[in-house]
Amino acid sequence: MEEDEEEVLGFLDKVLEDEDVFDNEMDLDCPFTPVDFRTFKGDTEKGLEMKKLVLSGFLASEEIYINQLEALLLPMKPLKATATTSKPVLTMEQIETIFFMIQDIFVIHKEFYDAISPNIQQWDEKVTVGHLFQKLASQLGVYKAFVDNYKVAVETAEKCSLANSQFQKISENLKVKGPKESKDCTTTATMEALLYKPIDRVTRSTLVLHDLLKHTPKDHPDFPLLQDALRISQNFLSSINEEIDPRRTAVTTPKGEVRQLVKDGFLVEMSEGTRKLRHAFLFTDLLLCAKMKKTAVGRHQQYECKWYIPLADLSFQTLDDSDSLPHIQTLPEHEIEEMKIKISSIKSEIQKEKKAQKSQSRNVDRLRKKMNEQESCLLLNSPTIPFRIHNKHGKSYLFLLSSDYERSEWRESIQKLQKKDLQACVLSSVELQVLTGSCFKLRTVHNIPVTSNKDDEESPGLYGFLHVIVHKATGFKESANLYCTLEVDSFGYFVSKAITRVFRDTTEPQWNEEFEIELEGSQCLRILCYEKCYDKSKLNKDDNEIVDKIMGKGQVQLDPQTVQSKNWHMDVIEMNGIKVEFSMKFTSRDLSLKRTPSKKQSGVFGVKISVVTKRERSKVPYIVRQCIEEVEKRGIDEVGIYRISGVATDIQALKAAFDANTKDILMMLSDMDINAIAGTLKLYFRELPEPLLTDRLYPAFMEGIALSDPAAKENCMMHLLRSLPDPNLITFLILLEHLKRVAEKEPVNKMSLHNLATVFGPTLLRPSESEISKAHITLASDIWSHDVMAQVQVLLYYLQHPPISFAELKKNTLYFSTDV
Repeated sequence: MEEDEEEVLGFLDKVLEDEDVFDNEMDLDCPFTPVDFRTFKGDTEKGLEMKKLVLSGFLASEEIYINQLEALLLPMKPLKATATTSKPVLTMEQIETIFFMIQDIFVIHKEFYDAISPNIQQWDEKVTVGHLFQKLASQLGVYKAFVDNYKVAVETAEKCSLANSQFQKISENLKVKGPKESKDCTTTATMEALLYKPIDRVTRSTLVLHDLLKHTPKDHPDFPLLQDALRISQNFLSSINEEIDPRRTAVTTPKGEVRQLVKDGFLVEMSEGTRKLRHAFLFTDLLLCAKMKKTAVGRHQQYECKWYIPLADLSFQTLDDSDSLPHIQTLPEHEIEEMKIKISSIKSEIQKEKKAQKSQSRNVDRLRKKMNEQESCLLLNSPTIPFRIHNKHGKSYLFLLSSDYERSEWRESIQKLQKKDLQACVLSSVELQVLTGSCFKLRTVHNIPVTSNKDDEESPGLYGFLHVIVHKATGFKESANLYCTLEVDSFGYFVSKAITRVFRDTTEPQWNEEFEIELEGSQCLRILCYEKCYDKSKLNKDDNEIVDKIMGKGQVQLDPQTVQSKNWHMDVIEMNGIKVEFSMKFTSRDLSLKRTPSKKQSGVFGVKISVVTKRERSKVPYIVRQCIEEVEKRGIDEVGIYRISGVATDIQALKAAFDANTKDILMMLSDMDINAIAGTLKLYFRELPEPLLTDRLYPAFMEGIALSDPAAKENCMMHLLRSLPDPNLITFLILLEHLKRVAEKEPVNKMSLHNLATVFGPTLLRPSESEISKAHITLASDIWSHDVMAQVQVLLYYLQHPPISFAELKKNTLYFSTDV
């Protein structure tokens, strides 16, 4: 008996050490064949090719899932064997609890895999798989039992690990076989991680069904079967997901009375490390910060005072106090981008609903509510510029604003009131209650600046490119080092888009610099004029603090009637006695999508990349190599590199030099402003007669990035890269690695992968004119929301991907993620 026990315990040790104990009879063939996107003809054929890609990717992840289930089952038999010995590792009851339904789930998926594999290997338009997915969905009852037991299973495994060191070793070192195509034979996983896989798999299977239906013709025999499988899966998911996290509801905010209300508006306050949307009310003698109370439906809305400061006691914290200031937490850039994508998608849905139904439908109201939630969340999380207020007799408060223009307005309004002979006021609880109660009636800003709060008749804003020339400024009384910044609104908040050179020691700066600014539903252009601070002792430790002195600021509405003309429109903004002269003209996004090939084939701009590389006898165009080299040499630490516009005249000079193959091009590059070099590289890609990722593959990229299943998406996106012409592919891979190196310096240059994808995505990947006409898109805003965010997501996908090798891609092997 003791020999039997030792043999069983020895096998358990082997489970930890030796991958050869895996069931050798388990033979998973990975039926992947490359897809040639050149064969795409009609929509039906294209759909079937995409369907094959989805299935191939899903099968890759299914193989990994089966291997994970097998890894879970591996220790079960020896554990059961020890349960009947004098030295049990676990009791039979504990084993049954921990491994409940795993064997049944394994059998279901192994049968599914074995049945579907031959269909993918012998793929044609007649192949049907719907019945297999329908059968898989009909067996979800097993998952229901697993889900009901899941929490108990995890808790039992955790308790057993603490109580038994041998089981702890097993549960922390389960060996999972890799896919057949994988170089790594095994990976190690914990039991807790593997027990979660079945729960994750149900959601994954539902996503795949969505993708399959999207690419299955309605007259195909699979369509009704897949529909039925999706219906079963969705019903199952809703039955186990009843406890969904409640959505954040946006607070709506108001204004004040008794004394005169001077200014009010929505601000984000950092309170106990959390962002809170507040309504700030500036009265003639105090600043009151309030939030809207939650009230029952039909009840009168009210504000709740969070705090107030008499203006006589209010001061702005100095830079010397920055040591004690809290760290400002920001939301990851990709989450901000995801919010924008959702907002754009919902906007498109609303437009479709309105076109389909003349009257306002409940569906439109539901979508508006959904968009309000997303936009409110975006406004809460996007501001990063600190505005610190201090009570001389109490605590300090921190607001976050999206623009220095806005911060300057609040500061100036408060300072103007403080010039009067103010008495410190202390409000009684009754007085404070009366004042707070009056805010609702007195407020001038009734709603947060989101699209869903606008009337339908209001302008949706401009989508495209605004060309601005900042000419000169006059009215300065003393010589100073002067420069301007340009801000435009986007998604309800303002973003800095361009900065002029510093004109040193002058009262009449003449910049004459041209900028190209991308607009995303913008309605307003702001210009701020600064005096540059060169005193390093005054530099603040807070990255978002702007220490240069604002000399003046002003704004102009972007009237479509005025700016949408071929001619330049000249204007003047007056600010604190200073006048800034500028000109602007606008190119709508639909016009900017048109690419005009160069008539001169001797240059590089507007010439096919294959022609340039062949002429240069190079794999990557010289202009791309040199611009990247220069940016990495001296621009990688530049704040806003690739986002901040370079001076248009400098960019045109570099364009002419590259086109003429000027001998002193390297000297020009070394002397030129780095933003102009970055702008030249962007312009080169934008003026290619066809986008770098090609017109032919554009629809497939849009289809691929929309896939829900990660494995299917990986399969598709790698096949697409392989389908690019070699010069395009090599150039794209070189650019990818460069942008990744730029993003590594994000703490310094503020350019994350997401920022870079936003800048380059629409340049490298754009719809052809035939695609636009085929999609029947008429409004510029529809073009933006329809495609741009997807273009950004395509580039972001590759930027976030592990390094992609040209040689590896060209091997006819399948790339897919092993993380499911």
